[in-house]
This record gives sequence, C-alpha cells and structure tokens, in this order.
Amino acid sequence: MGAVPYGNNSSAGHYVKADDARIYCEIYGKGEVLVLLHGGVYGSTYEMYQLIDSLSKYYRVITISTRGHGKSEIGDSPYTFEQKANDVLTVINDVTKDSVMVIGFSDGGYAGYKLASMYPARVKKLVAIGAGELEAGKRKFTFDLPYAMSLDSPYFKQQLSLMPEPQRLQAFWTKMEAFYNSVTVGKELLSTIKCPVLVMAGELDMNSPLPTILAAYDHIPRHQLSIIPGAPHPVFLVNFPAVWASLAPFLRQ
Repeated sequence: MGAVPYGNNSSAGHYVKADDARIYCEIYGKGEVLVLLHGGVYGSTYEMYQLIDSLSKYYRVITISTRGHGKSEIGDSPYTFEQKANDVLTVINDVTKDSVMVIGFSDGGYAGYKLASMYPARVKKLVAIGAGELEAGKRKFTFDLPYAMSLDSPYFKQQLSLMPEPQRLQAFWTKMEAFYNSVTVGKELLSTIKCPVLVMAGELDMNSPLPTILAAYDHIPRHQLSIIPGAPHPVFLVNFPAVWASLAPFLRQ
C-alpha cells in the first residue's frame, strides 16, 4: 500500500520505438544516468523496487521493461541478446548520448554483457547480478506459463494485465526457451568487455550456480566480485543491505 507502481507508473513512463516493438521505460531521480534491467521470463521492473528506491536518490535511473515483459511489446524479431542490447541502446539514446552505468539481473545481466561488448563507448560500468557463464546444452531451460501461474498467480495475473498482447506470452516464452537452450556465453563474449564489471551473485544461486559465476568473472578483464553468503538467485530481494554494501562503492569509484 502506497508503494510506487514501478513498471506501471504513468507519471514516470513513456514508450520508445525500437525496431519492430515499442519498449516501455520509466525514469526516476536526477544526476548521472544509470540503466536497470530486470530478469527474464518471471522478471519485471517491480522486482527492482529496492534498487530504484535507493539509486534514484543519487542517479537518474532508467528502468526498462524488456520485450514481452510488462507494458513492452513483443515484436516479431528472433530473441537474441544482440536484439536486447539494441533495444536498450535505443532507449538510452532517447534519454542521453553520453555513456551510462548499467545494472542487470539474470537475463538483464546477459543483456548488459552484450551491450557493453557491442557498444564499449556507451557503458562506463556494469553490474551483472546472477549472470554466470552459459554453455549450450549443459542445462535444460523450460518456460511454462501454467507452471508460473501455479507459483504466484496474483503476480502473473497482474503482469498479464499490463501486457499489450498477453495471448502471445507462451509463444514468446517458447522462443526464449529455444534461445537459452542453444546459447553460449563464455570467454568469446566476456573477454571483449572493456568497462569495469562487478559480477555479483548469491552463494546459493540455483539459476547461475557459483562455478558459472566464477567462470564469468574470470573471463572479464576489469572485474570485481561479490558473493552474498546464503542467498539464492534473486539476491537483492533476499539480502538487499548486503547487495547495496557491495554495489554502492563500486558505482562511486
């Protein structure tokens, strides 16, 4: 009650046309620009509420609802990290032509890796949370809407109510599932990132287990590492004070 409706706040939000889809974003605060990218499939801008609350006191925070999430359209393009990076860059260009800092969680962390690799002049710092090395075929990804509804029906009903085309969600998830089951994120991509990167994860991350986090960290040239003891994948929801204690000094350096 009384919380800012992040991801559905008409006073802070607008759309940006990115290729074949309208991407919804919201802006909070003033100062140096910082971009927040939520997780995929189950993710939404609202999951980042503690980060937005805290970061908007010091930065101009752009929160982006990525394709097929919240109020953003799905479009018809193939699902790739390159597409996500280009969507993000289009939104950034709508706000500023300067370089920005980026914080991405899970799928948003992988989009951050790709953005920093493709457009090194536009990303001055990156925080990647719960985004470890991926090897095609090593893990089986399955994204199923009935299962998601069984986990948290009120949340997904709320998210579906925001979507321009909710009837396409399962088809979009199926496309994303196929991509994740075939993609590799390793040295070839991560070694090309030039900006400082804080690789962060919960010690008990079930989506990006600790060995994959350490592998990603090792491939990135200008790296820092933060492992939050006893925390799972959504580490900032479980132990926000510890996340903030690592993240804030890195951004200020």
